[in-house]
Amino acid sequence: MESFWIKALQLVVALVILVTVHEFGHYIFARIFGIRVNRFYLFFNPGFSLLKYYPLEGVVKVIAYDKNGSETSWLTFKVGKPREPRADGKPTWRDTVYGLGWLPLGGYCDIAGMVDETKSSKDLESEPQPWEFRSKAAYKRLLVMVAGVLFNFILAIVIYAGIAFHWGDRVVPFSAMTEGMDFSAEMHDAGFRDGDMLLSLNGRRLDAKDYSVAWDIMQPGAVVEVLRDKKDTVALTVTDDLLKTIATKGSDYRPMTVRIPVVVAKTVNGEPAEKAGLLPGDRIVSVGSTLTPAISEFMPALQAVKDSVVALGIIRDGKATVADVAVSAAGKIGIQMLSPDEIFEVETVEYSLLGSIPRGWEIGVDRLTSYVSSLKLLFSKEGAQSVGGFGTLGSLFPDTWNWYSFWQITAFLSVILAFMNIIPIPALDGGYTLFLLVEIVTRRKPSEKFLEYANMVGMAFLFLLLIYANGNDIYRLLIK
Repeated sequence: MESFWIKALQLVVALVILVTVHEFGHYIFARIFGIRVNRFYLFFNPGFSLLKYYPLEGVVKVIAYDKNGSETSWLTFKVGKPREPRADGKPTWRDTVYGLGWLPLGGYCDIAGMVDETKSSKDLESEPQPWEFRSKAAYKRLLVMVAGVLFNFILAIVIYAGIAFHWGDRVVPFSAMTEGMDFSAEMHDAGFRDGDMLLSLNGRRLDAKDYSVAWDIMQPGAVVEVLRDKKDTVALTVTDDLLKTIATKGSDYRPMTVRIPVVVAKTVNGEPAEKAGLLPGDRIVSVGSTLTPAISEFMPALQAVKDSVVALGIIRDGKATVADVAVSAAGKIGIQMLSPDEIFEVETVEYSLLGSIPRGWEIGVDRLTSYVSSLKLLFSKEGAQSVGGFGTLGSLFPDTWNWYSFWQITAFLSVILAFMNIIPIPALDGGYTLFLLVEIVTRRKPSEKFLEYANMVGMAFLFLLLIYANGNDIYRLLIK
């Protein structure tokens, strides 16, 4: 249960960052063009707000809600002097009410003179004012609408650059993975075999620093060269079936993992391994007659001979030897094994502050390209079944708080948010952007009534999609 709350907390913190940056993009461009922003909200506030800050009044209201046509709150306190609006009517940051809602499904920037989820065409029946969105040139309105998407993508690049600067790239080159990879059943069906060493993709040598390797080698038509049995080069051509099958898997699905040799780090005092004379640095290559080149074979082999004495094949200082070891009823022999970082040659690349920027851009573009490519799966039956909601997003985060993982996932979610918002669906930034582009080309502005109806249709579609996605999560949790 504790891991659930840690995942949930990470998701909420990530959403706070992503939503704030997205809405700030709209806000800052609106302010640049002299457009008044009525409200700036993190999270939605149906019924009441957790906090509301009124800069002109110099007050903060806690648990603010409407009662009998007027606003009241549980607690109100002053944070500054009351001020008057500018005499010339030009908007400032103080004309905006800043709030914190209670429903963490997003946020909004209520821009004056714009039909959105906060206003209908009836709210805009008055004469347009110079500080309203509708009074500005089409290109200015376009920049205001794409700013949220732009800021989310910039945020992703900044985070990836920060990761590169702070942690660098620390990877095991594919050539150093001496035992190759373990592959899922679906990858086996596509022709891969456990122990295959990845060499190249479509004639290009694979680089372990490339974040999208696993995705790229699953693309239909991809030609993947592998080294099999440490001697034969085999070319595999991936078919459409692989990606369609994998689309039904959950977010924790791994198509391949590194095969890790069984090397003793130390033995536990009094346990069978110590009694049998195993030493740190020993590599266990067989259990009885079963070869165990990697942990993935070693653990099942021990389970198969538990509660018995078995001969372990060992490589010690380059020489083969055998040790008879008693395996416990739990299938244990009492050893700790070396981690991959301690076994394989690790390549470390450090980046300067300036050098981290192009690396951040490279990773951001790579993530965006891979994500856009993956969306074609949504148009298949398998892909539609894989759509998930907040449960799926939360499952991306680790069970324990890890800053490296948190920032990696937050950056990727920022890429997703940027792209999803630019899709031309009414009620999303992409829908408004599409109408503005049509206006710029045709020089004809859509009516406020049309925008209102389009917004309603878009909101209904998004609401149904939200229900479907989270319904999939519930189905997978309770039934699957």
